[in-house]
Amino acid sequence: MYRKFLGIAVVAGIAIAGSAAEARDQIRIVGSSTVYPFATVVAEQFGKTTQFKTPVIESTGSGGGLKLFCAGVGVEHPDITNASRRIKKSEVEKCAKNGVTDITEIKIGYDGIVFANAKSAPQMKLTKQQIFLALAKNIPDGKGGLKENDNMTWADVDASLPAKKIEVLGPPPTSGTRDAFAELALEGGCKTFDFIKAMKKSDKKKYKAVCHGIREDGAYVEAGENDVLIVRKLEANPDAFGVFGFSFLDQNADKVQGSLIGGVAPEFETIADGSYPVSRPLYFYVKGAHVGKVPGIKEYVTAFTAEKTFGPGGILSDKGLIPMPDAERKKFQKDGEMMANNISM
Repeated sequence: MYRKFLGIAVVAGIAIAGSAAEARDQIRIVGSSTVYPFATVVAEQFGKTTQFKTPVIESTGSGGGLKLFCAGVGVEHPDITNASRRIKKSEVEKCAKNGVTDITEIKIGYDGIVFANAKSAPQMKLTKQQIFLALAKNIPDGKGGLKENDNMTWADVDASLPAKKIEVLGPPPTSGTRDAFAELALEGGCKTFDFIKAMKKSDKKKYKAVCHGIREDGAYVEAGENDVLIVRKLEANPDAFGVFGFSFLDQNADKVQGSLIGGVAPEFETIADGSYPVSRPLYFYVKGAHVGKVPGIKEYVTAFTAEKTFGPGGILSDKGLIPMPDAERKKFQKDGEMMANNISM
């Protein structure tokens, strides 16, 4: 837990919140577009079944949410932020600089990142290397160096693929889905080239720039944090592909399909057992200084981490969330209980 290793006085953080946070009687949540549908389900249930108001949730992207969350303590700042990646060290430091020193991390489960197209089009079978060669800003030139990506069609990437224009709609840099896609898919394909892999030891900065850099010539189109819009565009253009979380694919299975990556289809079972190669954990972060100041935060956390919510067969698994194994799930339930009871971790 971050509150464990930050080593900063929690009492001071609570004092800063003071009367400002007390002026708000509704939980404010920001962050990941991937976690947004799950948080919305919990928030709606929470508003219906408790004495508290339904939390207000904004889909800002993981990076955007953490920026808002870390900006300070008090009524003008959010209480919780959702994230489709783990908080970065630099973000923890920014939080601390702004007085946000008591943070509880709650992992809610797992999600896969899909490379999807319209159900009316043929299903694609890709490797991580092919995805890298299609979308990376710079690719191997065949002479031991790099060149600007000049692959215009999928057939340019690999002769076995369709001779159709590369057009991929995906999340912007503020998105945790974008971060995870770059790390799991692009970097996964990037390091299949030995000379690039060697950069990781000799020049980490260059290695990351090469392996995480996405082309900016129109082949990859930043479609914002609106996955609904991506699905609509895929339906309108069967030659295009979209990058988003498995849960959204699951909810729109009548319209879009996921590509096989490394021969494995994105399915509930393959993400749960780890065989699908592009999957990641999902989180939310709670501002300890607001607990007890803004009504309902600890109760919301308890509701979210209940077995009937994020456990196997819970309401969130029906929405596409992949539950954690029992032991891991119980750990985060305990962390939530400790936070609710104001026990230092």
